[in-house]
Amino acid sequence: MDNDEHMVMPRKKRGNRTGYTTGSNAAGAARAATIALFTGSWPAEVVVTLPIGETTLMRPVACELEVNAASCGMVKDAGDDPDVTHGALICARVQYHTEPGIHLDGGVGVGRVTRPGLGLAVGTAAINPVPRQQICSNVRDAVQAVAPNGAEYLQQAGLHVIISVPDGERLAAKTLNQRLGIVGGISILGTSGKVFPYSTAAWRESVVQAIEVATYHTRAHVVLATGARSERFAMQFFPHLAETSFVDISIFTGEAINTCLRCGVAAITLVAMISRVVKTAQGHMVTHVAGNQVDLGFVAHVCRDVGCAAELVQAVEHANTARHVLEICQLHADLRPLQRLLELAQAQLVALCDGAAHCPSIDVILVDFDGQLIARAGQAQEYCR
Repeated sequence: MDNDEHMVMPRKKRGNRTGYTTGSNAAGAARAATIALFTGSWPAEVVVTLPIGETTLMRPVACELEVNAASCGMVKDAGDDPDVTHGALICARVQYHTEPGIHLDGGVGVGRVTRPGLGLAVGTAAINPVPRQQICSNVRDAVQAVAPNGAEYLQQAGLHVIISVPDGERLAAKTLNQRLGIVGGISILGTSGKVFPYSTAAWRESVVQAIEVATYHTRAHVVLATGARSERFAMQFFPHLAETSFVDISIFTGEAINTCLRCGVAAITLVAMISRVVKTAQGHMVTHVAGNQVDLGFVAHVCRDVGCAAELVQAVEHANTARHVLEICQLHADLRPLQRLLELAQAQLVALCDGAAHCPSIDVILVDFDGQLIARAGQAQEYCR
């Protein structure tokens, strides 16, 4: 089979097309390569079993067949989800092994784990547990279908499966992998096998994983930041904390708090800029701009509630952005609305802890765009130095 053009349907910003995870693509590539290794020919399509029990068809590309090995790729189609690996080539090479069973490893462009706390042994390939099972299961099914004495083959002989991503190291620069201690490439992810539009599943999963790493090292205090800049500023406020204690949670406020609860964190600090504070104060726990714009009417109501001058209230009602709101409050030397917004945001985060076995101390810090601490609210203020 000659190489494909590796084209993939472009993502629509407001589309609803479902895609497939890097784990599913790796499993498909490994299954196709296994079939080719034993039969000497490539399938035009291959059935891929997903962790949720469903199946899908995938088409192998960039296929190569050797005497004792076969390798091919799958073009990652993330559907309409904003996934950095959309269009990437996810490859598998399958070759005979002297030891019985399936031996899975990562090659070029698949990261290596250098820190504990990821649920993967240090030094191993960054192929998460569910994708590992999915890849091995698909290879096993292929062996049973096409190998001589397929049902017993892997008890007597083995296969070495190497997953690679040719562009993985470049793509990894757009992820949290370096912070997690994963070097040299991307992670092979996916718990369901599917990527749903706007679910940003891999993105959310990497945030959860980063918090799990943080709590592996300490559960005393985790600092959540709503962006890379906020995280950099947060590190200046808490110089005594290790780098792993800081997590850029992006838009996933609710998921981050729930993960902290599950991991038994004692104190949580959220460091955010004004737009995220406003959204959190309103109870929006996924704060992407496409999902909810800053509600200037709500902010104006808060200004009235704390007794601001009519001039300030009117200016806020007609503000251009959340940043403009901050500038208006600073111009009028009245930070009471900002303090109130922080208190409302902190109360919303505490409300997420209702019913939890242990409620951590939670505080919220507002920073400006130069990294200055404007105001804070909450219960964990003694942690800040």
